[in-house]
Order: sequence, then structure tokens, then C-alpha cells
Amino acid sequence: MKICILDAETVTRDDVKLDAITGLGEAKVFGFTKNEDIAGAIGDADAVICNKCLITEEVFSACPNLKYVGLFATGYNNIDLKAAARHGAVVCNVPSYSTDAVAQHTFAFILEYYSKISRYIKMTADGGWINYKLFSNFCIPTAELAGRRIGIVGYGSIGRKVAAIARAFGMEVITHTRTPAKVTDGTECVSLEELLRRSDIVSLHCPLTEDNDKMINEQTLRLMKPDALLVNTARGGLIDEPALAAALKGGVIAAACIDALTLEPMREDCPLQGLDNCFITPHVAWAPRETRERLIERVAENLKAWRDGKPINAVN
Repeated sequence: MKICILDAETVTRDDVKLDAITGLGEAKVFGFTKNEDIAGAIGDADAVICNKCLITEEVFSACPNLKYVGLFATGYNNIDLKAAARHGAVVCNVPSYSTDAVAQHTFAFILEYYSKISRYIKMTADGGWINYKLFSNFCIPTAELAGRRIGIVGYGSIGRKVAAIARAFGMEVITHTRTPAKVTDGTECVSLEELLRRSDIVSLHCPLTEDNDKMINEQTLRLMKPDALLVNTARGGLIDEPALAAALKGGVIAAACIDALTLEPMREDCPLQGLDNCFITPHVAWAPRETRERLIERVAENLKAWRDGKPINAVN
């Protein structure tokens, strides 16, 4: 079996090994591949492993041996699934590998916003507590999470983990999900509109699909409370970024915490860049070392199962 890894640098900077994958066949590994070079890189490979590279009709047509696409990710919106089906290729993702990491990052955002830890650390480092007249210099307003309501959009493994953490802080949890029948922990299921109106914090944990592209837009943002916080550790395309920028500038909502953008890496003209009430991290919620090690092992398991004629985690 010939294997091609197109963008290894998206999962390792030589700190985690790819041996579990490369040991399954004759492998060629590229750290990064431009979209226009993908077909040439794949060549006569039987299987390709990638993260964000676009695997299109043109790629499948140019690579007739390609019968397997494995993702270093849960999301698969970069793969043309209809084209894969036409060419008899199986596409497999890795669900639930980053649940703990993404939930942790979600609450790192929330705690940063409500507790202002980094601002207090900077103030202290800049000398703001030295010889202050009182024992406590609470010059930056903070607030408790207990009693606040978090609305979780998408109630898969990450959404449920976020809910569990929220409850540990004494928060109320509501959710909007495509599959309310699967919500068995007593969480209240509501429409998106009701969730936006009622929530102090709105946290996105759903996949990006044609149906929910830009679900957070000018109209839906106006449903939210003016002191609400929006958190997105899912996919950038869930948000209309110019509309969010306008809402943040105009006081429609209080703030946003964003780990994923529509265009990645960030462009110089990103409308959210430089806003004082928009806190952005560079798509790293999923990236702790332990998480990436787990991801690579599961990618290898997917590839091995397909090789043995018993594919798992197929999305097409």
C-alpha cells in the first residue's frame, strides 16, 4: 500500500511521531502541500492522509489509484464527498479525539473573559501592585460564572464535556442540537433563536455544514443579550465575520472568543483582528501534545481497518 501524507506539519513539529501511519506501507511525507500541488504529490498513492488540504474532483480524476482519504481531523468539509463516492474512495475522519482539549480551551476563554487573569498578571508585572495603598488592587472588573446560563450549540462529545464543566461551576446549561432525542442527561433543548436570547454565553460545538454556514450573522447576533459572550472553538465558517465585527464594535454583544476563522491562517484584512473585545487564538484548541498523539494513533487505526477491508469512521 502506497501512502501519502500531505501536511504533516499540521500535526507534528517533530515532537510527535508518525510511525504508526508510515509503518503501514510505503509512505511519502510532505510537511506542507499547496492545493495546486496536491495531485502531483499524491501521484500513484492508494491512500492519502491530510488535515486541511482540498481533495477535489480534479484531484481524484488526476489520481486514479486513490481509494482512501484519511483525515487528521473530525471535520471533513475540505473533502468533496460526492467526488470521492464517484471514484470509489472511502473517506474517514477521527471523531472525539480532542474532546478534553477543546472543552479545556473553551473554558480557558471563558475564564479569561470573566476573571481577567492575563490583565491582572500584566498589571502586576508592570508594577501596579507595588506599594499600593490597599492589600487588594481590584481595578479590573471581574464576575462569577455561577448562576450564569451557557447555551451550547451542538451536543456531541465536546458539547457534553463543556456542559459538565459548566455545571461544575454552578452554571445553567441549555442546548440547541439537530438530535435532541440523543440528549439524555436532562439538558433543556431549545431552538437556536431561544438559545441566543436566553444565554449569557453562547458556545459553538457543531460541525460546519451547508445548512449552518454563517449561522451566526447580523440577524442572529441581534437576538443575543448585549452583555453576552460568544465562543467559537468549532469552525470559522459558522460565523459571518464582518457581521460579528460590526456587532462587537456597535455593542450588540459584549465580546467574542474565537479559535477558528473562515480563512486560515488569518489574513491581514480579517475584520476581527485588532478589536479590543475579540480574543483570538490560532486554531490551537485541539493541539495539546497528548491530543495529537491520540489523533495519530486513531488515524493509523482507520487506515489499517480500511486496508483490512473493514473501514471504520467512514463519512461517505
